[in-house]
Amino acid sequence: MDTRIALIGILVESDASTDRLNQLLHEFGPYIIGRMGIPYREKGINIISIALDAPLNTLNTLSGKLGKLEGIRVKSVIQKREESP
Repeated sequence: MDTRIALIGILVESDASTDRLNQLLHEFGPYIIGRMGIPYREKGINIISIALDAPLNTLNTLSGKLGKLEGIRVKSVIQKREESP
């Protein structure tokens, strides 16, 4: 199966959707290489960075579901498809 490496940056601006956020990350856990969370108390936000190795449609599905959550901002960077020589 063709997979891509991706980074997903998440800003949690309110706690309204944190349960659903954690549920989604657990659901997509088999694709997660690593996760780092940083509470930025002075600004009242949490910053989460996730590295994944997954099929493109899986990455798009996760990003889309995360982007629909209230109080959550998401940006993704996905590896370009490797071209055959």
